[in-house]
Amino acid sequence: MKNRKLFVLTECSLMVALATVLSFCKVYEAPLGGAVTLLSMLPIIFISFKHGIAWGLGSGFVYSITQLIFGMSVLAYVPTALGVIGSVLFDYIIPFTLLGIAGITMLSVPEKKSSVFAAVVGGTLLAITLRFTCHLFSGAVIWYEITKQGEWNDYVFKYGMWTYSFIYNISYLGPDGALALIASPVIIRLMNIPFFGKKSY
Repeated sequence: MKNRKLFVLTECSLMVALATVLSFCKVYEAPLGGAVTLLSMLPIIFISFKHGIAWGLGSGFVYSITQLIFGMSVLAYVPTALGVIGSVLFDYIIPFTLLGIAGITMLSVPEKKSSVFAAVVGGTLLAITLRFTCHLFSGAVIWYEITKQGEWNDYVFKYGMWTYSFIYNISYLGPDGALALIASPVIIRLMNIPFFGKKSY
């Protein structure tokens, strides 16, 4: 049992480290934070499918702390303490932690290739949608008025806060999420590699 927990902890640590490294591999970077990355969400999502949502959420939380540390300079633009707390929660802690909930779709799924494939794609989509929802809220409630005070983009003056936040966040998280969805079947392949586990689909 001890060896098993140590193995899982080691595997989770490696996946969090991989996710952090991939988050720096940016295809496109949005002006106020957020980027299209090289599948940085997938390692955390993989953990959730492989070891369950408890390990997934725990790993997602650790990953959220690394993202907060590397993105902390953005918080300097937030003028109020309440706004900073909100940004920490809805831009970092909650959305990245929720990536670890993806594996919930694997509960009670028959071990058939088609069922597992649907569960993996569905769980990946769920995790990405929850992350997007957090950023949507933060963009509308926290960043909309702040962005109006600068010259980061023009469309903040053309739309209401929710439409603006949707456009801004979909501009990077849309492609980033699409890449993760397309690549999500790789998770099934990884489960056939001895290091990652014994399941075979």
